[in-house]
Amino acid sequence: MSELAPAKLDTNKYQVVIDKSTIISIDRTVPFDPAEFISKGWSIVEEDERSLALTELDLSKVSFESMLNQDQGETSIKGEVKLKRLKVADHIRLDAKIFLTLWENQQLIPGSWKEKINGSTRYNFFDGTILLGPLGDRCVIYLFWDGGRWRWDCYWLGLCCWCANFPSVVLVSK
Repeated sequence: MSELAPAKLDTNKYQVVIDKSTIISIDRTVPFDPAEFISKGWSIVEEDERSLALTELDLSKVSFESMLNQDQGETSIKGEVKLKRLKVADHIRLDAKIFLTLWENQQLIPGSWKEKINGSTRYNFFDGTILLGPLGDRCVIYLFWDGGRWRWDCYWLGLCCWCANFPSVVLVSK
């Protein structure tokens, strides 16, 4: 009896594809608590209910939207204007619990989220949760790649400098 030799794959004829799932689970049993995650005095004032209903997210379906009218030469807008445009466009604005899931499982964050936009750091905003800071400012939490690691912060919606490299992480509604 002879042993069977392992088959040799001719790499000139075949391409090996390794399936890497892009679907992540969102545990909704414990909601995002800004007072616990950020600090005392932070609260939630608004959320996109459609995002809160998501228990799974296919990261390959995520889109990034700056909401700038670039054909009109717009290079920045106020955060509140951006938020209104997102709502009018009916995009599902991904929320802070999705942010937290990615923050706690950074290996799940697609490498493309690190890519610079127009040579500037890309700040990925989760506008599905609007936070109220201790001083009464409406803010949005965001993820960004800096110094070889992921970081996060909150940005005030009242500021006028929301640029192309400040995209919102959304699902385009059907």
